Amino acid sequence: MCVIEGHQTTQIGNLKPVVYGPGDALIISPGTLHINFNTSSTEPMTYICFHFNIESLELKSEIISSIANTKIDSTNELAQTAVKTAKEMVTCSADKRLNAEELNLRVQIILLNFLYFLTHNFTRLNFKSNPKYSEREAKVARSVATIIENSVEDNPDHILNISQICHSLNISSGYGHRVFKKVYGITPLHFVEEQKYRKAKLLLGSPEYSIEEISYMTGSNSLSNFSKQFKKMVGPNP
Repeated sequence: MCVIEGHQTTQIGNLKPVVYGPGDALIISPGTLHINFNTSSTEPMTYICFHFNIESLELKSEIISSIANTKIDSTNELAQTAVKTAKEMVTCSADKRLNAEELNLRVQIILLNFLYFLTHNFTRLNFKSNPKYSEREAKVARSVATIIENSVEDNPDHILNISQICHSLNISSGYGHRVFKKVYGITPLHFVEEQKYRKAKLLLGSPEYSIEEISYMTGSNSLSNFSKQFKKMVGPNP
């Protein structure tokens, strides 16, 4: 979220409220309950919000650990880039010369440029370390993620049992779920869905498979459900 005018207060769970003003930005961890409101009862406030996802679990965990849910000051290059990205999206969306497909592509290009900046410059920006999980928790979460990734790659139609994965790592199912979400911001089941539909997206690029076959290969119980979930997880209709 980027504040353009005035000041906004964001209440994130039980954390201390974050107050930020013009040019400041805030990256909220996935699935985090939050409430936004104008800090002032009399002055106007304008903010722009855009949602994005990063496939790299390593980068996602670094962002969650170091900068998620904390104000990024307007003097920081990341905040400046986020505001620039948000304004470009708004300008692009108001361009009546673009049809729906062109607009969608333009917004994707703008977002990809932001993600490239974030990926390419995250280390250089040198954010202060503010670890929200231990090294052991990071190792456990990475182990669960690796098993899921390998399983989906080899057998995308296989129904994964997260409890069995945790048991194979000698941890409880509850602990495995809590640690995974703490490190990556999403549940193991959500990650399974992400991986399956990422695989489906790749398979759709191959002429040897029909949509029906890919639906079956990813374990969907029906073509309609596959299409609905694919659109939800990936964006376009398969």
